[in-house]
Amino acid sequence: MEKILRLHHGLTRFDTLITDWGGSLLSLGIRLYVGWQFFKAGWIKISDWDATLALFHDEYHVPVLPPDLAAVMGASGELFFPLLLLIGIVSRPAAFGLFFVNVMAVISYPQLFEFECPAAVQDHFYWGALLLVLIAFGPGRFALDYWLTAKAKQHA
Repeated sequence: MEKILRLHHGLTRFDTLITDWGGSLLSLGIRLYVGWQFFKAGWIKISDWDATLALFHDEYHVPVLPPDLAAVMGASGELFFPLLLLIGIVSRPAAFGLFFVNVMAVISYPQLFEFECPAAVQDHFYWGALLLVLIAFGPGRFALDYWLTAKAKQHA
């Protein structure tokens, strides 16, 4: 029995290292990748604001919101939330905000559902799934959130 326990200990002694640091690296990669995708989209929107407004008036059909307000909110969300994810501050709320922006993008552009853009639909599903990972598991050790939480625990 002792041999089995030693073998088990030898095989599992790096589990904490792998799950803590490996998961943190994975979370960092997700934050950077998804954040960059949305930031690029937001940057494109503000780079040609007239075209963005035309898209929101003619192509995108955001429920309830007037097109101009939807354009401002969409571009703002695509620029603001990725910055929060990049530095890892209020990461879960930022991931939730981007998840909402992602859902609204899919709902508001009916051509995605008509399968004119199957790759675009898949991208939105992937981004949504990755954002759900961040919401569920947090930003990891390589985030300002982690550092602030550790500091708060020291002072408590």
